[in-house]
Amino acid sequence: MSRKTKTSSKTNAYINSMNIIDKQRVKKRLDRLAWYLDNSIPLPGLNFRVGIDPLVGLIPGIGDTIGAIMSSYILSEAARLGAPKTILLKMAFNIAVDALAGAVPILGDLFDFGWKANQRNAKILGGYLDDPRETVASSRLFAWVLIGSLIGLFILVGLIGYLLVYALWNSRQ
Repeated sequence: MSRKTKTSSKTNAYINSMNIIDKQRVKKRLDRLAWYLDNSIPLPGLNFRVGIDPLVGLIPGIGDTIGAIMSSYILSEAARLGAPKTILLKMAFNIAVDALAGAVPILGDLFDFGWKANQRNAKILGGYLDDPRETVASSRLFAWVLIGSLIGLFILVGLIGYLLVYALWNSRQ
């Protein structure tokens, strides 16, 4: 039996051995944290809620870093529960988008109010606790699409760089 199969079967055995009450307790605790971080504060006059995370993100320089650290708790709980790397990658991607986009002045902060990475991650982990196979399959697809997109981006950047050098080289002659 390969190492990957052993790890996968141990993880599935652990998740399957959790009784329904334990799964509900974990989901409820992480859903509550995600709610505090993303949706706990209603905005008067608007049908919209924000949480602690986007408000902390308004602090210049360190706000988005603090927000990413707070958001990583749900990710660490997923790792503790033995979630596969594809699920952890998907959750880390949500946190990274939240932190990197939030770092852009004004527009990034507006994006941060709507992205709600913690809610997304709690939903992913909840789906994994309810149905590990389906969540792992969708996360694998996400991982492959992400890898393909990054490869395409690197090729595009390389092509643009080549064309710029070529244009500069020919303009001097």
